[in-house]
Amino acid sequence: MAKPTTRQGLIDYCLRRLGEPVVEVNLDDEQIEDRIDEALQFYQEYHSDAVVRTFVKHQITPTDITNKYITLPEALISVFRVFPLTTASVGGSDMFSLKYQMHMNDLYALNQGGQGALLNYEMTKQYMSTIDMTVNGMSQQITFQRHMNRLTIEADWDELGLREGIYIILEGYQTLDPQAYPDIYNDMMLKKYATALLKQQWGQNLIKFEGMQLPGGVTLNGRAILDDAKEELAKIEEEFDSKYSFPPDFFVG
Repeated sequence: MAKPTTRQGLIDYCLRRLGEPVVEVNLDDEQIEDRIDEALQFYQEYHSDAVVRTFVKHQITPTDITNKYITLPEALISVFRVFPLTTASVGGSDMFSLKYQMHMNDLYALNQGGQGALLNYEMTKQYMSTIDMTVNGMSQQITFQRHMNRLTIEADWDELGLREGIYIILEGYQTLDPQAYPDIYNDMMLKKYATALLKQQWGQNLIKFEGMQLPGGVTLNGRAILDDAKEELAKIEEEFDSKYSFPPDFFVG
């Protein structure tokens, strides 16, 4: 069985599933390219294997400081944390901070193996987090919109120590590039969906010739191909949703 490892390999595979070279599939090259693009986009939107959690290093530039936002790569589809966002962490050593010293004391207690040491460590971390939220508020407020490719840090950049040349780390999710990871082209669900999209386009092309009789008594029935493709797409999309998509996020409060 052929395993597609390139875009053209995926196209050839889908056309063979539709009957080529035994049957002539009436599709224009541009139509094929468009449907493959749609299949890849759908796959990246809804399949958990198409995205990966990542950490991106970014160096602050003069343009970032002027704009008050950071332009990110298109492959990055979400950002849910940026660190460090404190002057001490960004500017240099943090060993004299209260947090560092309390961690040192707790780690020392853990090493002693005393009863309840781990519980005390966890309770101390939660207590410090509560103090930080009470005193400083939600200091790590960020906004990100994937179609704008902009990350905005809603804070005073000077207070955070975000100046030219400083590095920050972004944590989020990015889509996998099929050109870099060609095994994506052989994904079972992607092949199914791409084939169904091409079949739907084929049916739409033939529907205007519905009922036309060809030499030999053959009658074209583009509507049957179109309806069959729509049914296949509905089943595949349902399978994506039930088996391969991440659970939806929800908000409380």
